[in-house]
Amino acid sequence: MRSIEIYDTTLRDGAQSEDISFSVEDKLRITGKLDELGIHYIEGGWPGSNPRDAEFFKLIKKLRLKTSEIAAFGATHRASVKVNKDPSIKALLAAKTPVITIVGKTWDFHAREALRVSLKTNLDLIYNTIVYLKKRVPKVFFDAEHFFDGYMANPEYAVKALETAVDAGTDCLVLCDSNGGTLPQDLGDIVKIVIEKFKTPIGIHAHNDAECAVANSMIAARLGASQVQGTINGLGERCGNANLISVIANLKIKLKYNCITAGKLKKLKEVSRFVTEISNLRHFKRQPFVGDSAFAHKGGIHVSAIQRRSETYEHIKPELVGNYQRVLISDLSGKSNILRKAKEFRLKIDHDSPKVAEIIRELKDLENQGFQFEGAEASFELLMKKAFGLHRTFFDLIGFRVIDEKRQEKEKPLSEATIMVKVRGKMEHTAATGNGPVNAIDNALRRALEKFYPQLKQVKLIDYKVRVLAAGKGTSAKVRVLIESGDNTHKWGTVGVSDNIIEASWQALVDSIEYKLLRG
Repeated sequence: MRSIEIYDTTLRDGAQSEDISFSVEDKLRITGKLDELGIHYIEGGWPGSNPRDAEFFKLIKKLRLKTSEIAAFGATHRASVKVNKDPSIKALLAAKTPVITIVGKTWDFHAREALRVSLKTNLDLIYNTIVYLKKRVPKVFFDAEHFFDGYMANPEYAVKALETAVDAGTDCLVLCDSNGGTLPQDLGDIVKIVIEKFKTPIGIHAHNDAECAVANSMIAARLGASQVQGTINGLGERCGNANLISVIANLKIKLKYNCITAGKLKKLKEVSRFVTEISNLRHFKRQPFVGDSAFAHKGGIHVSAIQRRSETYEHIKPELVGNYQRVLISDLSGKSNILRKAKEFRLKIDHDSPKVAEIIRELKDLENQGFQFEGAEASFELLMKKAFGLHRTFFDLIGFRVIDEKRQEKEKPLSEATIMVKVRGKMEHTAATGNGPVNAIDNALRRALEKFYPQLKQVKLIDYKVRVLAAGKGTSAKVRVLIESGDNTHKWGTVGVSDNIIEASWQALVDSIEYKLLRG
């Protein structure tokens, strides 16, 4: 079985993504997760480029890593300064990492236009830098920047740059598709030539501007590359880098290469979501392998098939990457979907019960009104329990009133809700303010119920979405409200629909509370 080394550059390339700014603590926590995943090399940043990276390399020495080696990233020394005098080279050595990755120009256009040096001088910069570092660091990798563009423009010079790095003692030639526009066929042809020419290990560093980064990485690996670079979730400048989540899954499951263990492969979804959370981004539902929708099935024919054999509509077993199969509920649902959801909800239902057909009819009617249960499975569970007589009423609404008041132009509006409910035979009349009318209702309802149901104190509103369902009706349009709630161990979604946003929100809020109370 061939072995492939995984080189992660989330902390540098990934940090260059728009809207992302990792703190030192963020970088340390991500490093710990990557080590748990079994990543071979973790690029920590560019020492000397900013205070955060300098602090990271100082603190990372205190972190006991089990698998990963930390790499520092930098560029060839400046033409105007000798290599041993260049501050950036000194900063690289001061990081005291076992690996240093040096980026150098291999495209003649870049040497002339970006560095503004002669082609001969550019080769000298590559050679001098690698020789100097190799005497002081165990491993030095050479990132051949813009290699594929350089090869297509001037193959002799691009190859000469690689030869220079090899002569200087580099441990790996990493071919970079820096602009991310090389197509798989062209990249494969070039990688094959390079691998046939050099005995030095070859790596691949692909960007995703033509959405080919993962495919390009796979092709390079199949042709003999022994190192694949990328970022978790494909983070990176512009359109991002090769997504290591997909790269690792494909290498391990599809190509049968030895990159991480099968046990650690099950951490893929966990690591993906961890980095997303630290990055303060939304999870991409449709992300291959680890997205919530990656193994979600909606059509009744599909569901019927996967219940017999999951491989009918799934290319791998989701558990291999830490994911799981989901069956969605919508107006496309058939009997198979309903029975599958009943099993998930641990409801014992007779397959031939007429209630199943009733639920399907009600479901399709509700979705025709604008309800959507794909992101509100808690509401659908309540619907099923009501149909089978498994639901109980925890309180009755007598009435509520919401006041929104804005007294001066510069002041924020004030929202206040008054609510009256009947709980266990007792009338509760409470009022509360909030950050908007929905929050005020939520606060008032909780105040009325928590003395009877203290477990509601654990419930937090995580997300609140409103969608206008009918175009062209302006402010009188029907709206759908989706609410995501959670407690210490679980998250659930509920839905409400009305031409009154307060009423739609009330429906979703009540479902959220009832779901929690039914679960205990």
